[in-house]
Amino acid sequence: MAHSTSSWTSSTTRVEAYRDAVVAILLIAAVAVAGISGAAAPASAQSPASSSLPRTLLLSPTTLAGVRTAVQAGSSPYDEAMAALRRDAVRALAAGPFSVMAKAQVPPSGDRHDYMSLARYYWPDPTKPGGLPYVQRDGETNPEIDTIPDKQQMNGMISAVSTLALAFYLTGEEPSAARAGVLIRAWFLDPATRMNPNLELGQGVKGKEPGRPTGIIDTRGLAEVVDAVGLLQGSPAWTAADQRGVEDWYRAFLDWLLASRNGRGESAATNNHGVWYDVQVVSMAFFTGRADVAQRTLTDVRQKRIAKQIEPDGSMPRELQRTTSAGYTQFNLEAFAALAALGDAAGVDLWRFETTDGRSIRRAIAFVLPFVRDGRPWTRTQIKAFDPASYYALLIQADSHYPDLKLAELADRLGGPASRSSRANLRFGRPMRSATHR
Repeated sequence: MAHSTSSWTSSTTRVEAYRDAVVAILLIAAVAVAGISGAAAPASAQSPASSSLPRTLLLSPTTLAGVRTAVQAGSSPYDEAMAALRRDAVRALAAGPFSVMAKAQVPPSGDRHDYMSLARYYWPDPTKPGGLPYVQRDGETNPEIDTIPDKQQMNGMISAVSTLALAFYLTGEEPSAARAGVLIRAWFLDPATRMNPNLELGQGVKGKEPGRPTGIIDTRGLAEVVDAVGLLQGSPAWTAADQRGVEDWYRAFLDWLLASRNGRGESAATNNHGVWYDVQVVSMAFFTGRADVAQRTLTDVRQKRIAKQIEPDGSMPRELQRTTSAGYTQFNLEAFAALAALGDAAGVDLWRFETTDGRSIRRAIAFVLPFVRDGRPWTRTQIKAFDPASYYALLIQADSHYPDLKLAELADRLGGPASRSSRANLRFGRPMRSATHR
């Protein structure tokens, strides 16, 4: 059933009410918190859970705990990264709320709570009346995708929540936790603004199909929200009811991923889509108490993903076929690294797995090093500019697993002085003294 205009107006009013009431309170509170201006919060202001490890999956709990200890001790090798995080947190305090109800379009389902998006690389067919059905132009983004704001809304929520949750965990500043809670409730829990837990209408192609299995890659960032929720534990702003509600939403979405036509189709994908699908399934399965699903998926990664997508020389042919092959190679490496991190949480070592003929994540990273490290030209199609410095986060994440590759040294060289303020240093425990401390 289609929602009436009055229903949409009511939802819009709710979102605006969040913004007007909560943002004002939190911004005032943030100014009052010493940490926002650069000093660590006093011990009395720290989270009740400050002595325990965070409940994270993509990020190492012990690494994060070590970073927090250094940050709260005062002057630390993370000073510049923390300064950048604090600036981002202040902006995130004023962001959102975000909602699928922000779109003007009524989805084919008739329910605005259903997420919808358009396929990025599909354009009107100039040889057909009305341009329908749209045709693919790989690597060329059709700006029409921005006419449906659901993806931007979701990515905005993921970015703000991840920023605020990390800021709260590292500093104990409650305004950050409170605002993260507001944004999470608006997206997942509030009946007026929540997203329905399915992706039936992701990356539709006009004139062909309203939604496709490939649309599931739109929600890959929801795994980061799982970690964000784990970082909020111990804050009074995050209640047991909030936790149960979000777990119920993720449980329903996981069931849809596993059973739906789109979900089964994405599971069968033999490129980065399949790897990012597994990242979502494993993260959500652990989060909702389905350890059996997570363990089975991680075990299958070795033959289903690594053995089938990575060649003995480390190349990934499905990504090299793309018109932006350098970008997609990096994108799939990031997905494999995320899966390997999830494997760490489950005792499944994907970082060191290797087939008898040498297919492995390590080999895939080594494959790009002549291009990233040595400056050799990328010989496959790449129709857009590509900056090797964008490998910075992946390199420092993988460094401890492959010390012989000297990835951290390469990351420092690629990132230059700006890398000292990278959030990846906080996420993966890469200490870097600021220039003033050298």
